[in-house]
Amino acid sequence: MSSAPHRVAILVYDGVKLLDVAGPAEVFGEANLLGADYRIAVLSTTGADVTSSIGMRIAVDGSAATRTDPDTLLVPGGDVYPRTPVTRDLAEATGHLAAHAGRVASVCSGAFVLGATGLLDGRRATTHWKIAGELASRHPKARVEPDAIYVRDGTMYTSAGVTAGIDLALALVEEDHGPDVSREVARSLVVYLQRAGGQSQFSAPLQGSPPRSPALRRVVDLVTADPADDYSLAALAGRLNVSTRHLTRLFREELGTTPARYVESIRFDIAKSFLDQGHTATHAASMAGFPSYESLRRVFARELSISPAAYQRRFATARREQTG
Repeated sequence: MSSAPHRVAILVYDGVKLLDVAGPAEVFGEANLLGADYRIAVLSTTGADVTSSIGMRIAVDGSAATRTDPDTLLVPGGDVYPRTPVTRDLAEATGHLAAHAGRVASVCSGAFVLGATGLLDGRRATTHWKIAGELASRHPKARVEPDAIYVRDGTMYTSAGVTAGIDLALALVEEDHGPDVSREVARSLVVYLQRAGGQSQFSAPLQGSPPRSPALRRVVDLVTADPADDYSLAALAGRLNVSTRHLTRLFREELGTTPARYVESIRFDIAKSFLDQGHTATHAASMAGFPSYESLRRVFARELSISPAAYQRRFATARREQTG
């Protein structure tokens, strides 16, 4: 293991999410107990302390101008972005540090700060699933991957919401010191070394933006009301009083998918909701309109890389047994 110190600069600002700062810092700190030498400096644009999203003050070690050569720059997220534009001083401080950093990373909406500097242009990136669409819209030159826990593109790293910062930090520790150290850090912190599946397993069902076309919104209403009914292309076109060719074109142009895949995605979200309520996977598959449990399992494997049972163990609402 290298004994050379590794300088980590964490750039904070008013409204920053505390866990986005503390989670990765704890990973680096735990790695130090195993022989690493991460030197963490918490910085702000002016050197003044900041107030986190929950009102707790975060003491800083200096301003961005005082640290010009970090080995790793980490920009945490906060509820302030993307609700408001990234301030000029924060973007400039980020750009200044990034220009001298060995690698640059963000947690959650920290990706918007990187985007404001142009650092994401032409790169793959991710952020929290709720705001991934906004990131893609605001920074069209970035290739946003909304389902990733974290994404590496060269020396640029971006991660999903909150606890994904821990996943990212573990990956950075593994890159620096190998899998044995990162595994021991994960064990000590009682977290997964590498979580199966992507962000989709954490997202709320049917919370995406509704289709713009009235015909496609009608599809959502139909499938949600009666998931098990016949929604073949011909059946949907008949109910909507349009041709199959027109309906296929609507799906392709507005949603970039086929009618069959879109219906399956609605059923998939419904099945997840039933699993959350405590129904068995077989029952959830039936109620959501899947022809069999196996067909539901295949969709889970493709979309989340986990089984319905594994998903339910993580997220289903616990149901207490009734006593007489």
